Amino acid sequence: MSSSLLLSVTTFAYLACTVVYLAGVIFHRERLLAWGGRIAAGTLGIQTVALLLRWYESYEMGHGHAPLSNLYESLVFGAWAVMVVYLPLEWRTKHRSLGVFPAFISFLCMAYASFSPDVASHIQPLLPALKSNWLIAHVITCFLGYAAFAVAFGISVFYLLKRAHAGNPHPKGVFALMPDLRELDELNYQMILFGFLWLSVGIITGSVWANSAWGNYWSWDPKETWSLITWLVYAALLHARAMKGWRGKRVAWLSLAGFACVIFTYLGVNFLLSGLHSYATK
Repeated sequence: MSSSLLLSVTTFAYLACTVVYLAGVIFHRERLLAWGGRIAAGTLGIQTVALLLRWYESYEMGHGHAPLSNLYESLVFGAWAVMVVYLPLEWRTKHRSLGVFPAFISFLCMAYASFSPDVASHIQPLLPALKSNWLIAHVITCFLGYAAFAVAFGISVFYLLKRAHAGNPHPKGVFALMPDLRELDELNYQMILFGFLWLSVGIITGSVWANSAWGNYWSWDPKETWSLITWLVYAALLHARAMKGWRGKRVAWLSLAGFACVIFTYLGVNFLLSGLHSYATK
C-alpha cells in the first residue's frame, strides 16, 4: 500500500467527517457529532501512517527527507496539524459541534493538494536550500501555529454567527449545541495564544536557519515580512485583550483578519511575490 493511496482516502474521509459534523449541528444530533469525532480521529490516524510511509518512500527513492519540503507536502501536513490541534480541544471540552470548520479546512487542504494542477504530488529531491536540520523544527512549529489560528478562525465564525442570532435561542436550533458566547470567546483566546507561541518559535527557528543558510537572520524577504505582519496582528489582539480588556466581537473580527494574513503568508506570497521562499510553490 502506498502513501498516495492512503492520502487519497484521507481526502474523502475528511469530506465525510465534515458532512457528519455539519449534519449533527443542523439536525441537532449528538450521535452524529460523536461519529464526526470518531471519523476525524480515524482519519488522522490514517493520515499519520501515510506521512510516515511517504517519509519511508523518500528514503527508498534515495532522497531521504521528511515530507515537508514542497507545497503538496506542506498542504498535507497542514491538514494533519489542524486536526492534531483541534481533536484534543474537542476531547477536553466535549463540544463536538466545533469540529465543522477544522474538518472542512483539513478537507480543503487535502483537496487542493490532490486535485490542483499547480501542485506536484510526487516525491522530489530536497533542494539545497532545504538541506538543514532546521527544516523539521521550523515547519512543524510554524504549522502548529497556523493550525491553532485555523481552529480559532472557526471558533470566531461560530461566535459571530451565534451572537447575531442571540435573540432566537431555540432549544433545537442550529446553535443550540454550541458553547455559549463566553466560552466561545475564551476558547478563541486560548487557541490564539497557543498559536501565537508556536508561530513565535517558528519565526525564531526560521531566523536561525536563515543565518545558517544565507548569512543573516532577517532579509525582509516577502515571506518573512508577511510572517512578521501576521505575528503583529495576533500580538495586537493579545495586547488589546490583556491591556484594554477587549472581548467577544472585536477579538473575533481580529481573529478573522489574522487568519486572512496567515492564508496570504502561506499561499499568497508563494504565488504573487517572488523571494527566497519561492521554492515552496511546487
